Amino acid sequence: MIELFKNFNPVLQSLIATLFTWFMTALGASMVFFARYLNQKLFDTMLGFAGGIMISVSYFSLLAPAIEMSKGMTLPSWVPVTTGFLLGGFFLWLMDKILPHLNPSCPPEKSEGIKTPWQRNTLLILGITLHNIPEGLSVGVAFGAATAGFAGASFLSAVMLSIGLGLQNLPEGMAVSVPLRFSGMSRRRSFFFGQLSGIVEPIAAVIGALAVTRMEFLMPYALGFAAGAMIYIVIEEIIPGAQRCQNSDLATIGAMLGFAVMMFMEVSLG
Repeated sequence: MIELFKNFNPVLQSLIATLFTWFMTALGASMVFFARYLNQKLFDTMLGFAGGIMISVSYFSLLAPAIEMSKGMTLPSWVPVTTGFLLGGFFLWLMDKILPHLNPSCPPEKSEGIKTPWQRNTLLILGITLHNIPEGLSVGVAFGAATAGFAGASFLSAVMLSIGLGLQNLPEGMAVSVPLRFSGMSRRRSFFFGQLSGIVEPIAAVIGALAVTRMEFLMPYALGFAAGAMIYIVIEEIIPGAQRCQNSDLATIGAMLGFAVMMFMEVSLG
């Protein structure tokens, strides 16, 4: 099965991989059918775990390959990676200022972006959806880089990236569906909107794969961009959200475990 998947073109590989990450978002959102209350300690630990995974894949699956493939370019090897990394963070900062959304850990009056009369639930869904754009892009770029045969990029590393993002999508699905349920929405509608937040990942993955396979010189910039966007999300939203309820020790342990799990997978299998 894995050999068959390896022979697909990178666009199809990216689509299949992000359908898996979308499924994991839906699996996390399905907790709304079983959870009668939110275990804050478990949730904060899972958020920390998700943050650790994102930091780990940002380096091992994105920045490290980008650094390797930049060594053969005419520019100094640090230029493409650093430029892409900063542009990724700037893109998320700009989206924060423009797109109306709400982070799961914030009250309604702390909504970001252009002020609108939209309800808290709509802003919450948009907030998680914004997170998923760089995650989908990173998968598409990773499979595109592996297919192009760039130094430091491999098919297995792209698969590990997809698995890691799938794991961290579990708490993200919960972060949408459970608050929606507690706000009075039915379980079915809460689940529907929770899983819907992950629909942008396959779309972004296909766009990322198409872009880099047609403009290969963009590879290190694109990998750095995806990494910068994910690190921005971790620092600006996931870590503060995980420590909001004074469960900082559990959130930190979760982050360490998330990083270690992905590092183990990348080093031992990638």
